[in-house]
Amino acid sequence: MTAARIIGVVGAGIVGAALAHELGKRGRRVVLVDRDEPGQGCSFGNSGAISPGSVVPLAAPGVLASVPRMLADPTSPLRVRLPYLPRALPWLARFAAAANPATMARTAATLFRLHADAVALHRALADDAQVPELILERGHLHLYRDHRALAADAWAWKVRAQYGFVAEELDRERILALEPAVGSGYTAAMYLPDHATVRNPLRYVQAIVANFVRRGGEVRRATVTRVVATGSAWSLVTGVGSIACDAVVVAGGAWSRRLLDPLGLRLPLETQRGYHVEFTGDAPIARTVVLTDRKAFLAPMESGVRVGGTVEIGGLEAAPDWRRAAVLAAAAKEALPSLGEPARRWMGHRPCMPDSVPFVGPVPGCPNLYAAVGHGHLGLTDAPGTAHTIAALVDRAWPTGAG
Repeated sequence: MTAARIIGVVGAGIVGAALAHELGKRGRRVVLVDRDEPGQGCSFGNSGAISPGSVVPLAAPGVLASVPRMLADPTSPLRVRLPYLPRALPWLARFAAAANPATMARTAATLFRLHADAVALHRALADDAQVPELILERGHLHLYRDHRALAADAWAWKVRAQYGFVAEELDRERILALEPAVGSGYTAAMYLPDHATVRNPLRYVQAIVANFVRRGGEVRRATVTRVVATGSAWSLVTGVGSIACDAVVVAGGAWSRRLLDPLGLRLPLETQRGYHVEFTGDAPIARTVVLTDRKAFLAPMESGVRVGGTVEIGGLEAAPDWRRAAVLAAAAKEALPSLGEPARRWMGHRPCMPDSVPFVGPVPGCPNLYAAVGHGHLGLTDAPGTAHTIAALVDRAWPTGAG
């Protein structure tokens, strides 16, 4: 009997964890490799939003118009660190080029396909991982200062409506009916009832990986420095030895270019550094609340309220700028006056493509090598769908019963 083929998955964030889980569920022999414990990277700090309606790309004319302010104001929701600007310019040029009607329309269509059935897929994944209580299906509430601010965002809601997402416009009275704790500064809103929230992203990833291990999967803690072709197979080179694999999926987030560039896949991948603060205690909100003016997500977590957001272009090495976390905390306390002082703060690296579309599929010219990178703000939303896409490609390459 031929030995079962080994599939190496590099990266144990939510995307890599979902990939390993799905491949293992289909009977594949999988080894999941990461330098940290599962879920400790970007997935640790995300806002838990399952947001299938996020079909509007980040690159948009309104965003580009704010670039001068981004450079001048360190507290802006969108920020480019001046010392990093020369290195960021090629990515920013691609970002600007993506903000045209034709590209934005193609991006929206692609994102819609990537997000398809996201809530149902997460519900099934959480059930399988024995943590159904982590999926909170109460929708997302997008708050605006007033109806004029909402009207300025009408184009984005029109795009969502074109793809079938039903949103309800709310006045101040109806906002309070849903979320009584919202402060007086927000008087208009849009409510997306078919969205959801993961109430503890770290515990979610850990549960997915634990279920993967129960099915026979293997987890190794090691830093993969290279992916090397060995005939028709692959070797993951780490600081503690090499791991022989018949196929590899690179899902290493913002660090993936270090592995993929030498193999000829030079993705325009940049880290968008995101921050969060957490307020512990009973959450005064029942669902994810989006402060549209601050580009911040307030999410009810098992431990309290997590406030995440902002985009900072500054590379992988620079120290956090904790002023950005302080701005998030202040915005949250204005929106929810009953909050006290934040107990924790965090910064992490979102792997982003200039047109907001991740690379999910085979690496050209490299048989049995796949990549699933560049999901940006939507890695959690798209993780199970990405896992199904890659697993289907593996199934076509190696039909069931062929190893």
